[in-house]
Amino acid sequence: MKAEDFQLSEEIIRKEREMRRESIKRAWYRFSRSKLSMTGLIILLAIIISALFAEYIAPYPSHAGLYINFRDAYQPPSLRHLMGTDMYGRDVFSRVIFGYRYALMMVGMVLSIVVPVGTVLGLLAGYYRGRWIEHLIMRLADIFVSVPPLVLALSICSILEPNVFNAMLAVTLMWWPWYTRMVYSLASSLRNEPYVWAAKALGVRDINIMFRELLPNMLGPILTKATLDASWVVLIGAAISFLGLGAQPPTPDLGTMISEYSAYLPQYWWMSLGPASALALLILAFNFLGDGIRDVFAGE
Repeated sequence: MKAEDFQLSEEIIRKEREMRRESIKRAWYRFSRSKLSMTGLIILLAIIISALFAEYIAPYPSHAGLYINFRDAYQPPSLRHLMGTDMYGRDVFSRVIFGYRYALMMVGMVLSIVVPVGTVLGLLAGYYRGRWIEHLIMRLADIFVSVPPLVLALSICSILEPNVFNAMLAVTLMWWPWYTRMVYSLASSLRNEPYVWAAKALGVRDINIMFRELLPNMLGPILTKATLDASWVVLIGAAISFLGLGAQPPTPDLGTMISEYSAYLPQYWWMSLGPASALALLILAFNFLGDGIRDVFAGE
């Protein structure tokens, strides 16, 4: 390689990285100016903090476990019990705060597995397009995608023992193909960009090209999808628990609480209203945040 070509390739890569840093700064500026996005971020941070410190924030932390006090049963919302009490005299508000912990655990575990796995597989399939590895990965993804996600998750949960961990496992197994397909499409379109050819001309290894050149240019769509998918993970996790295939009583899971308390509608409406409102608020926060991130990267 000529010295001029070598310097030109280095200059292309350097400018690409500088543009990437400037893009991040502009993205945060646009995001911070969106009221809905900041509202979603503030609500989500408040929920995360309350879930992390539930033992100190919940007015009756002992009510999150095995607790019975029939004298306080069926009390409507009041200053003492903000969301009332259930049929066992447990404070619904305290159980909702602990319920957020399980919902966020579901989101954290599922996305921390499916996003990296789906991204890596999509990168490999897109970068090595036309080779055997692409056909193997994408056909496997097609098999999983062909089954409706909720049906697949319920089928897995019905085979395994009903608990929180198996519910997370079921959602994880159904979710990775969507990231693989998205990243595959992005990698296929970016693999012929000038900065990729420049990196190849410099002798950069394929793995470095994929993770240092291609991946940073995909973070926008990946981050947007992950944030919007978080609300779906919460909803599907709650649906699994509602059907009795997820967390089991007395675990204060939001879906389990809604299922358990729905038998007492409409007379004791506050029992179901508390966890249902909390679930809706968490989903709304993720959607606001995801919409803001999507608008930020769409404006680039």
